[in-house]
Amino acid sequence: MTLVVPGGSGTLRTRAAGPAHSAPVQRPTALPAWPLAGVLALYPLWWALGLGVLIFPLTAAPMLVLLLRRRAAGRPLLLPPGFAWWLLFLVAVVVSIAALGADPSGTVAETAGDRLLAVVYRLSLYASLTVLLVYAGNLTETELSRRRLVNLLGWLFVVTVAGGLLGIFAGRFEFTSPVEWLLPPDLRTKGFVQSLVHPYAAQIMDLVGGEKPRPAAPWGYTNTWGNNFCLLMGWLVVAAWATRRAGVKLVALLCLAVSVVPAVASLNRGLWIGIAVVVLYVAARYVVMGRLWVLGAVLLAAAGLVLALIATPLGDTVDARLDNGKSNGVRSFLIDRAVDGFAGSPVIGYGSTRNTIGGRNSITVGESSGCERCGNFTVGGNGQFWQLMYAHGAAGTIAYLAFFGYGLWRFRRDRTPVGVVGSAAIVSSFSAMFWYNSLATPLVFMFLAYALLWRNDLQANRPGGQSP
Repeated sequence: MTLVVPGGSGTLRTRAAGPAHSAPVQRPTALPAWPLAGVLALYPLWWALGLGVLIFPLTAAPMLVLLLRRRAAGRPLLLPPGFAWWLLFLVAVVVSIAALGADPSGTVAETAGDRLLAVVYRLSLYASLTVLLVYAGNLTETELSRRRLVNLLGWLFVVTVAGGLLGIFAGRFEFTSPVEWLLPPDLRTKGFVQSLVHPYAAQIMDLVGGEKPRPAAPWGYTNTWGNNFCLLMGWLVVAAWATRRAGVKLVALLCLAVSVVPAVASLNRGLWIGIAVVVLYVAARYVVMGRLWVLGAVLLAAAGLVLALIATPLGDTVDARLDNGKSNGVRSFLIDRAVDGFAGSPVIGYGSTRNTIGGRNSITVGESSGCERCGNFTVGGNGQFWQLMYAHGAAGTIAYLAFFGYGLWRFRRDRTPVGVVGSAAIVSSFSAMFWYNSLATPLVFMFLAYALLWRNDLQANRPGGQSP
C-alpha cells in the first residue's frame, strides 16, 4: 500500500505506508500575504510615521524567516529567471567596497569610514529588496493573487497622484514624524536622515524663475516621485481593465486625467520622457498583436493632452521648463566626472558615490546654507547608470543590466496586459536610469513588475494555467 504526498518540486512522490503510530506528514508552510500587501496598501501610513523606505528592510526580516520556514517544510524555494546575474551584481557591490578609501581626482577627500554609512544603507536596501523579489515570486495565487498585487500597484499610483496634488497646492506642507521625534536632535537634523524620516509634500526649487513646489510625497524626492509615476501608471490601467465595475473604470480614467496636472507642474522633464516611452512601448506591443484600435486611443489621448496644454496654464509651464534647462550644465558636469572616474577604476569602481570639490565653474564654489545646490555635487547621484558605472564598475553595471535585460527577453512572448505593462515598466526604467536613481522605491516597483512577469510565466506553463 502506498501514500501520495506533495513532493518538494511540485510532483507527486509515492512512499510506502509506515506504521500506524508514525507522525503525520506536515503540509508545507503557507506564505502569508501581509508582509508584502501590508507594505504596499499602507505605504502612506509608513510615510507619515517616518518609516518610508525603512519599511522595506524592516519587513525583509520576517519575509526571509517565512521563506526559510517554507523551505524547511519541504516546499521548494523558487528563484527568478536570470537570478545568477543579480547575485553577481550583489557580489560586485560587496567587492567594490575595497576601493571605498580611494579619492578620485576632483573629489572631496574622506576616509573609508566616512563613506561607510551610505554604503551600508545602500547594500541593506539591495539585500532587502532581493528578499522582497523572491518572496513576491514564491507567493501562490491563493496566498496573494496576481490580480490583487496589480490592484495594490494601481492603488499606489492613486497615492502618487494624490501626493502630487498635495505637493502642488500645499507645497510647504510638512510635519515631524513619530520616528523623527525619537531620534537625537543632532541626528534628525542631518539632510540624509531628514530625507528618510521627515514627511514633506514637495521640494521647493527655482527652475523657471522664482521658487516653486515640485511634488515629492510620499516618495521623498521629486525625481523619485516622477520615476514611480512612470512605473505605476500602467498598473492602474490593468487593474481597471480587469474589473467589470463601470464605476472603477470611471474613477481610473478620472485619476489618469487629473494626474496630468501634477505631472506637468512637477517641471520634471524625465517624467515627461518616461510617460512617452511607456505609451509608445505599450502601443507598439499591441499594434504588433494586430490590435490597431490602440492607435486611435493614443491619438485621442494625445489630442486631449494638447487641448489641455493650450486651454490651461499648463502649456505655459511646459514652455517655461523647456526654455530653462538650469540642471543641464550640472548633469553634463557630473556625467564627465563619472566617465573620468570609471576610467580610473573600470572593473570594480569606487564602492560608492563621491562629492566633487566645488562646482562645475570653480573649485572654490561649495555648498552652503544659503545655496545648497552651488557645489559639492554627488558623482553618481544623477542617474542609476552613472552610479553603477562609478560605484561598481563594469562588473556591477553589466550584471545589473543583464538581469533586467534577460527578464525582458525571457518574458517577451507574454501578451497579457500584465505581460505588456510589466515589460513597459522595465523598459521605462532603462530610459530613466540616465537621470533617475533606482533606490529605493523605484527598484521595488521594478522588482514587482519582474515578479508578476515571472509568476505569469509559471502559471502559463502549468496544466490548465492561464494568465490574468
